[in-house]
Amino acid sequence: MKSELQNSSGLQHSLKQRHMTMIALGGVIGAGLFVGSGVVIQSVGPAAILSFLITGLLVVLVMRMLGEMAVALPAVGSFYEYARLAWQDRPAVGNLAGFLTGWMYWYFWVIVVALEAVAGADLIRYWIPGVPAWLISLVLLVSLTMTNLVSVKSFGEFEFWFASIKVAAIVVFLFLGGLYVLGMWPDATASVANLTAHGGFAPKGIVPILTGAVAATGFYFGAEIVTIAAAETAEPEKAVAKATNSVITRVLVFYVGSVLLVVCLVPWNSAGIATPYVSALNAMGIPAAAHIMNAVVLTAVLSALNSGLYASSRMLFALTRRGDAPQVLAKVSRNGVPVPAILFGTLFGYAAIVMSYLSPDKVFAFLVNSYGTVAIFVYLLIAFSQLRLRRRLEKEDPARLRVKMWAFPYLTWVAIVGMLGIIVAMAFIPGQRTPLALGVVSLVVLVLAHALRKRRGGDDEEIPLVAAPPLFGER
Repeated sequence: MKSELQNSSGLQHSLKQRHMTMIALGGVIGAGLFVGSGVVIQSVGPAAILSFLITGLLVVLVMRMLGEMAVALPAVGSFYEYARLAWQDRPAVGNLAGFLTGWMYWYFWVIVVALEAVAGADLIRYWIPGVPAWLISLVLLVSLTMTNLVSVKSFGEFEFWFASIKVAAIVVFLFLGGLYVLGMWPDATASVANLTAHGGFAPKGIVPILTGAVAATGFYFGAEIVTIAAAETAEPEKAVAKATNSVITRVLVFYVGSVLLVVCLVPWNSAGIATPYVSALNAMGIPAAAHIMNAVVLTAVLSALNSGLYASSRMLFALTRRGDAPQVLAKVSRNGVPVPAILFGTLFGYAAIVMSYLSPDKVFAFLVNSYGTVAIFVYLLIAFSQLRLRRRLEKEDPARLRVKMWAFPYLTWVAIVGMLGIIVAMAFIPGQRTPLALGVVSLVVLVLAHALRKRRGGDDEEIPLVAAPPLFGER
């Protein structure tokens, strides 16, 4: 299969198991945890722990579904291909599902590239305020673009070290925070009083817990990159199985555990919760807390920028293989890098960065508000794809099911209902209505784009997967 995949796509197999594990973990731990968690805590109180737990469980289920499909069908484009293949008996539906999944995922990550370039500039200006933000954003984007253009191995190495720093920071925080809360820290006494001392554990009631779960959804997005990277590793089945398991066992510890410590160390209704991890380090008396966390968050931002360039380019490359994107973007360099696909995504990023300074209240605001909802739509399509593919695999090729979704189909339906619940809830949460509406607008635009694509060339004929052995009668 290795030679077949490399010959058919032109991509190399340079990623190792250590890269895959850290790509998966690094995709989960982003700037949203270090900064955005404070927003959720402010709106929910200490019960924000439950908000992150609810959303985290949904992400764990989605990752298990992806692990099942990626091990059974290691394909370039991952869930873009699964969406098409799930409805192979109804090609028109399958092609639409694949088109929407691929382009929505690409759209999400090119926006992330722009957002992280802007955020990185703000973080660096904390130390060098005299340098223009646009210049720093430009340098960051160009630097990581060059890294991605060299080879997939260079991307893997950068992401390995970026993710290692993030994981190490979280582990150290969990260890030190745990010592402090347990009274094993110098001059500290064991206490969890902040969990209930300021209006109770859920001071604003039950509904904000669910609202917080909606807001936290975007923080977890990114772990699925490992299934896309599987096409560029030597042993995709083994690498994906281990990497997805590492996410499943650690994501809840990193997120829920660290948020638990934050609300134990910092009163949820204090001004300091706006910078939760800085305030937690200050509460423990750790010197230079602001500088430490600024460096950690900058690492998280650079990791997200690096991953965004990789994920968007590989998805765009996969789109070209089915005719869903221009063939000029399908070219691969001698190093196995889809150079045009990478550069196309960066052009969008440059434009978005310009808009962030020229029109932050209109164009850039639209991009920021719409991309999170698009991520939920992608996860929903992944769940429906797994529901259909699993049943067909059980019937026609059960040997491929070396990794299985737990309690199928019940937990798959739990995930689907949960994600639909998040979308419905957004319509009733004032702060989430605009992101929902703009996400729907983005979806409608893509549906119209697919209709135009059909009128110009048609795509109802199913094209067999080339990254895996024949399946369901494919030849």
